[in-house]
Amino acid sequence: MLLNGSQIFVEVLCEQGVDTIFGYPGGAVLNLYDELYKNADRITHVLTAHEQGASHAADGYARATGRTGVVLATSGPGATNLVTGIATAYMDSIPMVAFTGNVATDLLGRDSFQEAYIEGITMPITKHNFTVRRVEDLADTMRAAFRIAQSGRKGPVLVDIPKDVTANKCEFTPRQPEPIRTVTTFDEKEVAWAADIINGAQRPVIYFGGGVRSAASCQPLRDLIHKAGIPATYTLMGAGVVAYDDPLSLGMIGMHGCYTANRAVSEADVVVAIGTRFSDRVALKPSTFAKKATIIQIDIDPSEVNKNVQVDLSVVGDAAYILQAMLPKVKEATHPEWMAQIHDWQAHDYHPVSDPSRLMPHQVIGEICSQCGPEAVYVTDVGQHQMWAAQYLRHTKSRGFITSGGLGTMGFGYGAAIGAQMALGRDQRVVMLTGDGSFHMNLNEACTAVSYHLPIITVIFNNQVLGMVRQWQTSFYGKRYSQTDPHRKTNFVKLAEGFGLKGYHCENLAQFQAAFAEALQNHDGPTWIECMIGKDEKVLPMIPGGGDINNIIME
Repeated sequence: MLLNGSQIFVEVLCEQGVDTIFGYPGGAVLNLYDELYKNADRITHVLTAHEQGASHAADGYARATGRTGVVLATSGPGATNLVTGIATAYMDSIPMVAFTGNVATDLLGRDSFQEAYIEGITMPITKHNFTVRRVEDLADTMRAAFRIAQSGRKGPVLVDIPKDVTANKCEFTPRQPEPIRTVTTFDEKEVAWAADIINGAQRPVIYFGGGVRSAASCQPLRDLIHKAGIPATYTLMGAGVVAYDDPLSLGMIGMHGCYTANRAVSEADVVVAIGTRFSDRVALKPSTFAKKATIIQIDIDPSEVNKNVQVDLSVVGDAAYILQAMLPKVKEATHPEWMAQIHDWQAHDYHPVSDPSRLMPHQVIGEICSQCGPEAVYVTDVGQHQMWAAQYLRHTKSRGFITSGGLGTMGFGYGAAIGAQMALGRDQRVVMLTGDGSFHMNLNEACTAVSYHLPIITVIFNNQVLGMVRQWQTSFYGKRYSQTDPHRKTNFVKLAEGFGLKGYHCENLAQFQAAFAEALQNHDGPTWIECMIGKDEKVLPMIPGGGDINNIIME
């Protein structure tokens, strides 16, 4: 059939199973938006306040579902406003396809109005990107983008479409979407070798990350942990894959991980690293990381092997298939002496002391968990509140914790919460935790949540400073608080009312309990709850950059 580029655009989106797209219109994409208008019964378009919010929303949609998030922006500044969101998805291996408009092909390279070379700009932060110069290439390019985003190590792909391509016509032939190219192959000899090493271990530890969530299934990891009796620790991106109350869960590892997890890895004789890249927030001092252990690394991306920490054995492939093949070869075990030592260390883990006369982060998060139950989905911005959330949330859903890990993007939260809520439906409770610093960056997306009646509860940890940077200035810069006290006078309750939503101000736990209970009853729109916390509240424990377990700060 003869279709123009905009019609092809919509047909391929539907062909790929896209039901929701986030974006913001502009001149270069008017033809696409006109076609989306005609097909509103097939694809839901969510108009955000800013293109960065749209990119984070597509990211949140993908994290909440495992499906590919889709975002659309116009040329020039519209396209460049996506960059932070694309980089966020890239660092955390999130499948996303970003479509940008551009000036007509005969105007490319002439510094035309609202022209930007977005393909070149995003080359380092995408798995692949394309500029479509012929309408005949549009359909297959879009199909390739969706295939690449989900294949192997997942990630974002960008497709730039000049305006004349959206208007030109060509023959279009519908196709069934190609199956995702899951990496099912691996070296069976290496799997057998890894199983032998695990069977001979006296002090084994599993250390896993977000790659497990991206794998075909999380269950083989849980099966391995329980069959072989191996205690497990996780990175920020792996939170929620293993239940928090699992007796073999050690808690989070790394800079703000618990003492036991970091100590166990330092004393282990075998460390099995699964779907994780030994980032500088975990292997803070690579030369001493798991120095006493034989290290086995399982990862889908061969470029991550031996990149940050030298390992003794690597198995490349999808973690789910590798672990499924390993399970029959691994012996049942319990390691009683090792677990006894771990229990001794757990007595030294950091536990904050509660004070009912003031709001403390762990108390606020504990109350959220108590009122929400295990089915809620939690989204965070970046900063102290993010680490408190990772330390104190007790969710058990494998996709129940959505946060920006690798890039650490302040302002990520509200867009991501919108994407998650749109993906999961209004009956699913989504709670967004943020700090006053992060929230100021993208709180404009409140208007989006209001417009679409999204019942997102936002809990604002307001210490009136840039808390994480201030904590570093306290510990390492002689309390020279350079530009971390912005002296802002924002009234979040009045601002919430200005956006058309309900806001609460809380200064003690009883006030928060009542406010959150009321917020849970609201299913027709968003709520903000401001929690006033002390500016000297710290994220503990903490291992300074370049340090190890011997440098841990506990008070």
